Amino acid sequence: MTSRPDLLQRLLAESAQEMEERRRVTSLAQVERLASMYEPRDFAGALRGAGLSVIAEVKQRTPSMGVLTTDYQPARLAAAYERGGAAAISVLTHRAGFGGSVDHLDVVRHATSLPILRKDFITDPYQVVEARAHGADAVLLIAGALTQAALADLLGVVKANGVVALVEVHDEDEARAAVEAGAQVIGVNHRDLRTFEVDLTLTERLRPLIPRDRVVVAESGIKGRADARRVREAGADAILAGEVLMRSTDPAAVISELRDAAC
Repeated sequence: MTSRPDLLQRLLAESAQEMEERRRVTSLAQVERLASMYEPRDFAGALRGAGLSVIAEVKQRTPSMGVLTTDYQPARLAAAYERGGAAAISVLTHRAGFGGSVDHLDVVRHATSLPILRKDFITDPYQVVEARAHGADAVLLIAGALTQAALADLLGVVKANGVVALVEVHDEDEARAAVEAGAQVIGVNHRDLRTFEVDLTLTERLRPLIPRDRVVVAESGIKGRADARRVREAGADAILAGEVLMRSTDPAAVISELRDAAC
């Protein structure tokens, strides 16, 4: 059997290259100055509400599904998500794989009062500071892309910059590593970023390994009411939904359905 390419490593390399292009234009000192001008919102607190919270995602395309929309308007989508009752907005900023840009964070920040998650393949403190500078309140850290020491170091940078990390895990070892590192918001990604295959049983398997005082987010593969109810019953506090919203003509209604399904 021919082995599949490791998509995660490719995405990490692309993200690092994109970051270096931006860093040549805007120094860390400049980014830090811009970051100091923004007061982050409470991302973790927004996910602790009654019932199942929804982090609604904006992205133009994905490596596995291709183009999701040819009329990509992050601001319009964010406003619709807020009307539907989303607790937070996730913004893909990875250009090569998802059609994203850090500028989309600014666009969404001006369109909504909700907390914003910067979703990218973050491995460098520059990307954390850059997120706050563009109006993000949280950043994604992928446990499988980082050593235990690197994860701990980046969590320190996150805390020092007044934002929050959603630490994403995909197996038992990564879940234990996230807990040990002190992650307060842990995302269980049903999608294997090395193959992009989806396994909806992961939340059920990994939730018992995560202390009850942490916020647990079920990510990827949430296609409707039944999936939302399933992960809620497994102990998820929130879900991150993207494809189902991007493909809908009425994403606000879909968010309402996802929230109601888990009540």
